[in-house]
Amino acid sequence: MRWLRFAVIVIVAMLLQAGIVDVVAIAGIKFDLLLILLVFFAVYRSAADAIIASFAIGFAADIIGSAIGPQTISFGLFGTLLASLNNIIAVRRMPYQSLVIAVVGLLAGALALLLTLFKGLPTPPHAFPVLLGTSLYSAAVGPYLFLPLLWLIDVRTHHFYRR
Repeated sequence: MRWLRFAVIVIVAMLLQAGIVDVVAIAGIKFDLLLILLVFFAVYRSAADAIIASFAIGFAADIIGSAIGPQTISFGLFGTLLASLNNIIAVRRMPYQSLVIAVVGLLAGALALLLTLFKGLPTPPHAFPVLLGTSLYSAAVGPYLFLPLLWLIDVRTHHFYRR
């Protein structure tokens, strides 16, 4: 994988997530670009690349979040699991990608909230309804972002599948 391009995409996603995504929030709920990137890299890259990308994206989510650690662990764990499952079940169609984004968003978000509680940090009010809304909103938006991401990752080679 082209790691410099990956780093630029993650930094741009962090900046967009921290500021501009608020503009398209619906009832205070916004989609999660980093969750979408997590599923994208777990689906379209090799397992080793996906695992490294999952932990890096989780760390990026922690940087724009409130505590270092919970997102890194939860994104890393579920990204690794998804990359391993992707060797068995290919997720190439948009409805399945939406389902995967929703499920991973719910599970990773719930684990991150649990780890935040274990750390002794306060959790936001109404955390679980916001988590559900964020996961569903991300699932609705995510598959439409996969095609531009495929183009950005493999501009020169135009290989859209695993190597």
